[in-house]
Amino acid sequence: MRQDLILLPGLICDARLFAPQVEALADVAVAFVPHLDAPSVGEMAEAVLGAAPKTFALAGLSMGGYVALEIIRRAPERVTRLALISTTARPDAPEQSAMRRDLIELAKSARYAQVMPRLLPKLISAGRRDDADLKRIVVDMADAVGAKVFVHQQTAIMARPDSRPDLAAIRVPTAVICGDADELTPPDRHEEIAAAIPGARLTVVPGSGHLATLEAPDALSALLRAWLAD
Repeated sequence: MRQDLILLPGLICDARLFAPQVEALADVAVAFVPHLDAPSVGEMAEAVLGAAPKTFALAGLSMGGYVALEIIRRAPERVTRLALISTTARPDAPEQSAMRRDLIELAKSARYAQVMPRLLPKLISAGRRDDADLKRIVVDMADAVGAKVFVHQQTAIMARPDSRPDLAAIRVPTAVICGDADELTPPDRHEEIAAAIPGARLTVVPGSGHLATLEAPDALSALLRAWLAD
């Protein structure tokens, strides 16, 4: 029997972020990738919960991880298992928020096209920055999401809560996954999460950056398959 699986994308990403996993896991999961558009993580979480099945497996990448932690905080009885990918439980640091405000100003002043050249090197590992196909997917997702949603998402990210105090209360099978070349949410952020959630399993994927589902699709699909069977 296939499980209901909700996959929460990161900042300026859409369903293409998880396309390799949706295809690879089709025999074991009915996957749904929501569009996350709200100025707060709480509103995003409520929108997902309002459209979700009664119970579901939940995975989130980066911003999707922040929303996943909010969902399990609000409705732990509905989440059967949790996967946190390329994310952190910490709130925004002041320097991160300052960078986000600069990017918001670009988006609000009709210079959204300047956002991706600044973000792309942080989203993709150094070894894949010449990969034209990978870069095209990321840029196309950003273009599809658009400036208005980008501003909403960055606003939500800046105001997200510190989830570290709530990690010890998580009681479902939890996978924590990151790339060893992730510059935005490096492995130590994931070690922190895995150490705090009882029974969580940490996997660091060699050679992958922040968008691990696209940079290492086969590895991520295999890890999520094992998690769904846990």
